[in-house]
Amino acid sequence: MAHHPFCLRITLTLAFQLIVFFSYFASARTPTNAAPQPQDLVRSSCENASYPNICIRTLSSYTGPAKTPKDLAQAAVKVSLSRAKRVSNYLAQVSEAKDLKISKRQRGALSDCVEQISESVEELRQTLSELKHLRVETFRWQMNNAETWASAALTYEDTCLDGFQGVDGNKLKSDVKRKIRNVGKVTSNALYMINRLDESRGKA
Repeated sequence: MAHHPFCLRITLTLAFQLIVFFSYFASARTPTNAAPQPQDLVRSSCENASYPNICIRTLSSYTGPAKTPKDLAQAAVKVSLSRAKRVSNYLAQVSEAKDLKISKRQRGALSDCVEQISESVEELRQTLSELKHLRVETFRWQMNNAETWASAALTYEDTCLDGFQGVDGNKLKSDVKRKIRNVGKVTSNALYMINRLDESRGKA
């Protein structure tokens, strides 16, 4: 028996609506023009950093916003500042220890390092403050400041390391150098992120 034309139209209409519904549902679950995810931005931004693996690891675990080059620059400086503070506190505690048995040269290098890392912390504080208050009309001047201060922080860290050259080695020297090198790596990455922000100022 032949199908009634009206029933056929109803069947086709329902089939078409089902197709449209499932197509819409699928597109909603997998958008074709989705915005880049924070992890993608971190990876693409870190690939040319001085220490890309450290850059990816530290910024991927960062809990704040990471949606723009400005966000990443601030995050990188915060990571560097946090680590520099910890090392500064460590150095201060070690240098004040009453039972510290080290040579006169080691004590001198340690004392200099305490001052230099303290200066590095201050430079990074100024850097972060400047990045938090960027304005369109003073962007270039502020970026120059941030780059100068971050570079100075890195120089202080390098100077601390240089102070231990030629000094007899022991566990304290190894510990200090390892901690300072680690800070220097994240500071170098932070400086890279600041330079990257400067180059992509239209996207900040």
